[in-house]
Amino acid sequence: MIRLFLLTLSVLTFDHLFAQTLDLTKLEKLKVRNIGPANMSGRINAIDVVTANPKIIYVGAASGGVWKSENGGSAWTPIFDEQPTQNIGALKIQQSNPNIIWVGTGEGNPRNSMNLGMGIFKSMDAGKTWQHFGLEATKVIHRILIDPNNPDVVYVGAMGDPFTPNENRGLYKTIDGGKNWDKILFTYNQSGIADLVMDRSNRNNLFAAVYEHRRTPYYFTSGGKGSGLYVSNDAGQTWTQQGLESGLPAGDLGRIGLA
Repeated sequence: MIRLFLLTLSVLTFDHLFAQTLDLTKLEKLKVRNIGPANMSGRINAIDVVTANPKIIYVGAASGGVWKSENGGSAWTPIFDEQPTQNIGALKIQQSNPNIIWVGTGEGNPRNSMNLGMGIFKSMDAGKTWQHFGLEATKVIHRILIDPNNPDVVYVGAMGDPFTPNENRGLYKTIDGGKNWDKILFTYNQSGIADLVMDRSNRNNLFAAVYEHRRTPYYFTSGGKGSGLYVSNDAGQTWTQQGLESGLPAGDLGRIGLA
């Protein structure tokens, strides 16, 4: 009886609502304004600053391109809008010549809405124009390092496409400013570079965190046999995986951050 009463009431209400005539003239003077939130933004994946002039800052957004400030962050200008992708994962300034900017596309945070990229880009004029320098198949570039003594030597850490096991991930190196790339570290077709640092006192010493991960439309796997910490003392020619003898725990590892 109660169900029948509620059903009858809802039908009568529905019919009553559609029987009304809306007087649109009542809305002619309506003023619509935005009441917030005013600070809404997306994920910022990369930040770099010109050390000789810290007021010049570049940031890379997960799905919002590259932005530049010349007054310490008080105002920002988008400088990557004309490029074929706006998904940024890494950004690095060549400090010996701050006009040269490297940008790796595709964000390296494999969450449910991560954004894939189209390789690495380079600007020679402080972000006014850009050139594509390959590595498009990597899909996600998470780290960039520039040799402080030889800026033609650049290391690029690729996380890779988390949806598809493939060989286009790992650590890449160029010795000619991006014209050619060699893959110098690879562990597994579901593992990519989660972090990468260089010893400031010895540029030949590199530390790379490799991360196994896999995403599908319905699950995410983090960590596994392809994860680990690797060290090179010869600028990436050879690598040694760190393990129990170095103090790391036994078993499969997850994502590692380095500093």
